[in-house]
Amino acid sequence: MHRTTILLPDLVRKAAQGEARARGISLGELIRRKLVEGVKEREAKEPVFFRRESWKGNTPADLSKNHDTYLYGS
Repeated sequence: MHRTTILLPDLVRKAAQGEARARGISLGELIRRKLVEGVKEREAKEPVFFRRESWKGNTPADLSKNHDTYLYGS
């Protein structure tokens, strides 16, 4: 891991500390989890065309009909 210092507005810090306390985890752990959630959410919304990894798995049966959806998202 890499240590990073961030500045948070007081209201955000207090709210995050309260949520971390309620979950029984540290503020650092809460921030890490939220960042990972955000990255996963963004990746899930990205169309397959923009993902860097190659396609793995079976080709969808409706690929020719819905190619724009697969390339650019819905």
